[in-house]
Amino acid sequence: MVQRADIDAAAARIAGHVRRTPVIEIGPDEPGGPGWFKCEFLQHTGTFKARGAVNRVLAARESGELDPAVGIVVASGGNAGLANAYAARALGVPATVFVPLIASAVKVAKLRAYGATVVQHGNEYAEAYEAAQKAVADTGAVHCHAYDQPEIVAGAGTIGTELVEQLDGRVDTILVAVGGGGLMAGVAAATEGVARVVGVEPVTIPTLHTALAEGGPVDVPVSGIAADSLGARRIGEIAYEVACRTGVRSVLVSDDDLVAARRRLWDGWRTAVEHGASAAYAALLSGAYRPEPGERVAVLLCGANTDPSDL
Repeated sequence: MVQRADIDAAAARIAGHVRRTPVIEIGPDEPGGPGWFKCEFLQHTGTFKARGAVNRVLAARESGELDPAVGIVVASGGNAGLANAYAARALGVPATVFVPLIASAVKVAKLRAYGATVVQHGNEYAEAYEAAQKAVADTGAVHCHAYDQPEIVAGAGTIGTELVEQLDGRVDTILVAVGGGGLMAGVAAATEGVARVVGVEPVTIPTLHTALAEGGPVDVPVSGIAADSLGARRIGEIAYEVACRTGVRSVLVSDDDLVAARRRLWDGWRTAVEHGASAAYAALLSGAYRPEPGERVAVLLCGANTDPSDL
């Protein structure tokens, strides 16, 4: 569904609209080290999703799909909404964002600051998504999926090619948080044949883990501390296909692991990330993923839209 050529095309399309985010080293004597952090939380809107959103909206404009008077509609736990609101504002078109009632107040305030119309509906992402689909049908707006569209996945995949370039190919494994799986799929497609990708999920929302066990995407219950960012009810079709094609495996971490990793990122690096974004690092700290001797591991820190008052 998504190949390296799609990711290269996305990189060319979004150049100048997104940031090239830095990589910093985890020292051998530091928790989880040695390795690297890919600091995608420094991306526009504080989340990797800006890459896919910009790619989707620009592609829709190129194809003539985008009506500038109607704009775009997206359902989101918050981060995809922020990314698409940013993309829409950059192109001067309206954005309507449907979010569940559990969406972070920080994210809702930021959405409004970007000029988006915010509609809070339902207690889960899936309910907000249903309402967004109706709005698309009623208005003819461009639908921007939070994670399961080729342009969204390809945009996210530009992180993978960028990371490999920054490390001169010296990376064996990339740890990536998984909710709906768009980020994991993009990075896995971008680095296929170069590095392996390990998806890290909360034990309370095991979308990829369950799909791999069941032989396809299925609904899972959604709960836990990371539900506002990793709260998709099932893994995306694209994500499942790419995971199977490239051999992505899943490891699970607890809410306590997420809290500890998030706190360690603050204490050790003065980096404030969301609970969901701490999942990849939590896999190392908790032992859910144990690198082999000499294995070169990169940890993707993907989002910073959090309330820092509880750090």
